[in-house]
Amino acid sequence: MFVGRFDGQSKLLVRSLLCGTSGALRALDVFHRQQRVNPDMSLCPFMETLCQDEVTCPQTEDQPLTVEPLVCLFPALFKHNLLSFVYLVHSALPRPAVLRLLKCLTQDPHLSPWVIALVGQLERTTGTHDDPPLYTPRCSQRLKELSRRLVGFGETGGWAACLSGPTVESDSQHAAGSSELRTQRKRKGSFVTLDSDCEETGQRSKRMKVDVSGGEWSTKERSGSAAPAETLGEELQPAPDGPCHALPEHVKVSVLQIKELLESQTEWDQISMEVFKVLNDCDPGQVEVFCSMLSFPDLPEQTLPNLCSSILAPALDFSCSTAATLIRSLLLQKVRSLSEPASRCLVTAVMSLCSRYPRPACHALIGPVLEEKNMGNSQAELLNRLIEGCLDSHYRLLVLQMTFKVSWGEAVLSVIHSVLDSKPDFSEELFTQFSEQLLSQSPQFTKSVKFAKMMLTVLTKYNSHVTAAHKHSLQGCLMVNETFLKKSLQAALKRITHA
Repeated sequence: MFVGRFDGQSKLLVRSLLCGTSGALRALDVFHRQQRVNPDMSLCPFMETLCQDEVTCPQTEDQPLTVEPLVCLFPALFKHNLLSFVYLVHSALPRPAVLRLLKCLTQDPHLSPWVIALVGQLERTTGTHDDPPLYTPRCSQRLKELSRRLVGFGETGGWAACLSGPTVESDSQHAAGSSELRTQRKRKGSFVTLDSDCEETGQRSKRMKVDVSGGEWSTKERSGSAAPAETLGEELQPAPDGPCHALPEHVKVSVLQIKELLESQTEWDQISMEVFKVLNDCDPGQVEVFCSMLSFPDLPEQTLPNLCSSILAPALDFSCSTAATLIRSLLLQKVRSLSEPASRCLVTAVMSLCSRYPRPACHALIGPVLEEKNMGNSQAELLNRLIEGCLDSHYRLLVLQMTFKVSWGEAVLSVIHSVLDSKPDFSEELFTQFSEQLLSQSPQFTKSVKFAKMMLTVLTKYNSHVTAAHKHSLQGCLMVNETFLKKSLQAALKRITHA
């Protein structure tokens, strides 16, 4: 409703800034295009309109009318995008206009911590805020300690040696420790390889990083401005073996944007989904870090359809290992923990990813679920839907081969029966392996109707595959059967014998 307050060119900027987490970059693109058409174009009218006072109606009749700057009436995401955009173009803006905008924003009592941080950063950039350093006293001590250790940077061990140690040491302790460290290294060898250095640093990263597994990323707040530098550094620490698969800076920024997107209640648009393109720049290890930082296993199921639509966008085409990492991180824990039929959102997500990436889905989802000792009917029902709706004959046979390596139960029998009902193209070798499995498993299913029905399917739908070598094995299975289907099974086998 406030877009009408702006002139024609400014309206395009406002609409861009309202377009999801990529609004700042989209507004920058619009601004550059407008400059190419009109080199004399100025952002001053846009800034002045944002700072105009606007009368707001009270929520209840007993409250008075209030006057606030127009910029304060926009949603938090708009303010975030606006300040990011202003930071990118501040050199082209008159300093008084930027200061006036920041002053208007500070009148808003409901600013998010990120907006407060961006206001403080812009104030420091324009030289109008005499704020203390962004680092904390503890960070200052660590930097001093690091400086002392870097005096001997020519020694082996790299950054792992520089960053080791819990706190600041005294000069004497530092000298003694360095001497002892050199002595130990001489005993172990003349140098440390890059791989061991990376591994050593990764283990320390596990001890030093903050806990982001629950999806809660804290943000520090101060009066007038924020100092998030140290907090941001901690938040962006990768969870598993960080230094070995460190994320590029632009991917870290996208992680924060995606987190906002996942937490928002608004519908995702095409622009919002484009932020996932950064996954094209990540190797499988970095994708695992990416998933861990966003706590993919803990995401609510209602976010899965939108998230999967973004992952399956035409602009993204993953390798098998990368797709397997995404599927494992996003779906495996949810499927394993099912105690009732899967929700519509979970079914949609599983089937969409399985259809696009069947082999990774078999190895990262279906196989691990089959290996679960307590696999139940809810998991079997979901796997059966995948087999029937997402997998072709080749991958159905791959699922069947996976069952040869696990302990059979009623739920696994249901999955095997689903594979058989889909009539995959058995090879002679695979059918022989399957018949051997039937013989070895039959003693524990003598009273199982589900096992008997599966046997009946084999004898009726796959009678052309039964050779003389198989008949003896199948006859052994029928001998121990104690269900009401025993006579039907024997009759079916007899018909094959007379074929």
